[in-house]
Amino acid sequence: MLDPRLLRTFVTVVDCGSFTLAADRLHSTQSTVSQHLARLEAAVGHGLIDRSARPVAPTPAGERMLGHARRMLVLQAEAQALLADPSGTSALRIGVPDDIVTPAFGRLLAQFARRYREMRLDVTTGLSRDLKRRFRGGELDLVVVKEAVTDGDARATFPEPLAWVEANDSAAWQDPLPLVTFPPGGLYRDLMIDRIEREGRRWYIAFTGNSLGSVLSAIEAGLGVSVLPVGTIGHHAVRTSDLFSAEAPLSLAVYAWETGGPTGDLLQSLIAGVADR
Repeated sequence: MLDPRLLRTFVTVVDCGSFTLAADRLHSTQSTVSQHLARLEAAVGHGLIDRSARPVAPTPAGERMLGHARRMLVLQAEAQALLADPSGTSALRIGVPDDIVTPAFGRLLAQFARRYREMRLDVTTGLSRDLKRRFRGGELDLVVVKEAVTDGDARATFPEPLAWVEANDSAAWQDPLPLVTFPPGGLYRDLMIDRIEREGRRWYIAFTGNSLGSVLSAIEAGLGVSVLPVGTIGHHAVRTSDLFSAEAPLSLAVYAWETGGPTGDLLQSLIAGVADR
């Protein structure tokens, strides 16, 4: 690899047409400029400057070398500028359920990103049980999860009202009840199955979706019934069902390892955002 200092000296000598002027521009001495140029010529195996010309000028080999030298110096300057910019150099790992990722949540993250340009936000969506496990394992820095029982180290908790949900044009449901669910391990899925079996009803899984959007679309299409947070159904062609009485609310809990610095600021913003849902 060619030393950028030597390349800069070579380019400056060509631009100035003089070793003396090049030394002034580089804030160096003429002897240092001469040494740098001699080292570069030794490295490439060719004379690059015709020292007998007035003003001094590149040799044929120097002319071929000049364009490459300029490009290498530009790339070096771009790399230095890139590394000098701290944007996105620290990661903050966040885990949230799918239905938390709303436009309001996006605006909250955007405000944080403008305030802390050095932070990169790595957001993972998924089932609350998986997110909680990953948080306890140190894979996530901050999580919002839904759970029946909240741990004592939760930074904040809020009730999450639930409802049985069906399409607006649904008729009376007969056994076996078709269920629209999240994948195995989801709290709503387990809650539905437990409630139906306690009521002595028969059921089957009619649709499994990995996202809130897919589950709501299946309910709207009349594929079956489901249990969902009340706050997620307002803008969809679904309604609460009278199949069963209301379910006990879950807890919406916020956990974070740190409460200071950028993490603490995002934590407080998230708590305020969740409280306003």
